[in-house]
Amino acid sequence: MTETVDAPGIAQRLAQLRQELPPSVKLIAVSKTRSAEHVRAAYAAGQRDFGENRVQEAMEKQAQLTDLTDITWHLIGQLQSNKARKAVETFDWIHSVDSLKLADRINRISKECDRCPKICFQVKHRSDPSKTGLEPQDLLTAIPRICEYHHIQVEGLMTIPPLSSSDANALKIFQENRELAELITTEAKRLGCTNMAMKQLSMGMSGDYSLAVQAGSTLVRLGQTIFGARG
Repeated sequence: MTETVDAPGIAQRLAQLRQELPPSVKLIAVSKTRSAEHVRAAYAAGQRDFGENRVQEAMEKQAQLTDLTDITWHLIGQLQSNKARKAVETFDWIHSVDSLKLADRINRISKECDRCPKICFQVKHRSDPSKTGLEPQDLLTAIPRICEYHHIQVEGLMTIPPLSSSDANALKIFQENRELAELITTEAKRLGCTNMAMKQLSMGMSGDYSLAVQAGSTLVRLGQTIFGARG
């Protein structure tokens, strides 16, 4: 059965979010598991950034939306190494680079494909068996290695607090992520590294985005808040 698309509701919720979010925060509409028609409805309401979890699903959606030429596609789900080439070809942003090995592969493939995707390193600030990510200290230690990536643009950091986090703990994790980005920026500048802007913090989903914005998020990833609950 085809899921009904509430285009007026989507437009209204997007308008409310644009009033609520500061100008420094980019809104990514998480369209994973939603139809291409949901994307069209959000697009008609002015939305241009869309987030997908799976490479294949995004490719299928893009094939139905070839007339919408100015969409920016963000991969926000875990990326398996064997899907890296398709991800580089499909997405403008990859938020979920959760290992240096994956970053190495994306950099190499980007050179081969003549692409330069924007990436965020996914950081794991707390123990959480359901999440992947780099440890903060490992990322700091790897800065010289990352400086050698000439075919990707390292834009910043992404993090997701454990599902069980209280508001206070989630806020602390978001703040730690911002502080880590600042540390990396300082060290990268000291080393003369030019491919690590570290200006973006991909933090905050439908349940905690207000806390993430409070902590300095510049990219929030919202699905149900935009598209509504499923019928």
